[in-house]
Amino acid sequence: MTWLVILIAFAAALAVFPFLRERQRIAMTPALRKKAEGQFAKLSDGLTHYSWSGGARGPVIVAVHGLTTPGIVWSAVTPILTGLGFRVLSYDLYGRGFSDAARGKQNLDFFVRQLDELLADQKVSDNITLMGYSMGGSIVTAFAAAQTHRIARVLLIAPAGIELNETPFDRFCRIVPFVGDWAYSMFGAARAGRGAAKPPAIADMQDFQLARRGYMPSVLSSRRYALNQTLEAAHRKLGREDVPVWGFWGREDCVIPLSAMGTLVRWNRAVRNSDFASADHGLTYTHSDELGAAVAEMLRDPD
Repeated sequence: MTWLVILIAFAAALAVFPFLRERQRIAMTPALRKKAEGQFAKLSDGLTHYSWSGGARGPVIVAVHGLTTPGIVWSAVTPILTGLGFRVLSYDLYGRGFSDAARGKQNLDFFVRQLDELLADQKVSDNITLMGYSMGGSIVTAFAAAQTHRIARVLLIAPAGIELNETPFDRFCRIVPFVGDWAYSMFGAARAGRGAAKPPAIADMQDFQLARRGYMPSVLSSRRYALNQTLEAAHRKLGREDVPVWGFWGREDCVIPLSAMGTLVRWNRAVRNSDFASADHGLTYTHSDELGAAVAEMLRDPD
C-alpha cells in the first residue's frame, strides 16, 4: 500500500508540475515593458505592444507576425519598406512579445479583432497594405476578406490557412485536450528553439518569450483555434473583389509547403507569386534581403 500511495503521489506531482511551472514563469510587468521599444495600446482584450517605422507621412503597411516570433521578426525587412516611403506598423499578437496574454480561444476572430481595434486606435482607416507572415497570413487574409474596401493590397509570406505540415507532437497536443496541454507545457518549450539559426536579437526575444507567463498556452491555443482554419472562401472573395494579392514562398519550407502556392492559385487566379531557392520557413530573417527586394519590386511596379 505504501508503494501505491507513493506512486499516486508521484503521478499527481508529475501531472501538475508543468502547470505550476507556468505560474512560476515571469509575469509581464510595467518594469519589463519599459525595456520595449515602441508604445502600447489598451484594447478590449488587453495591452498591445506596437511600433511605427518610417516618416510621419506616407502609405501604411501593417505587418502581422506569425505563431511564435513577435514583431521583431520584421526588423530586417522594415528598413527596405520605409526606404520606399512607406510607414510600417508592426505589433505583437496577444501572448507574444510585450503584449498581454489574453484569455479565451485564440481563433482568427480573436486576432482580427485585435488588428481592427489597433487600426482604430492608431486612426488608420483605409488604403492599407497588409503584410502577414505564417499565421499572420491567415490573420490578414481574414481581415482583408471582411473589409475589402479598406485594403490596397495583401502581401502573404509563407502564409498559413492553405496547407500546413505539423509534427506528430504538435498535432497530438493540438487535438488532444488536457493531456495535450500537459505535454505542450512540459516539452513544447524545448522544441521551440529548433529550426533555422536566428539572428541574435530574435534568438534573445525567443528566450524571453519562453520564460514569460502565458506564451506557451497562447501558442497552443492558436494552434488549436487559428491554424486549424482553412481560408479558401476568404481567398476566393479577395479574387472576386479584385484585391491585389502577392505570395512569397520558401522552396525548402517544411511548415508551409511550396504546394500551398499552387493551391492558392487555384483559389485566386489573380494572385502573383515569388519563391526563393533554399529558403525555409524562417525566410523573413534567413532571406530578408531577397524577400525585401522582391516586396520592394512589387510595391514599385504593382502591374
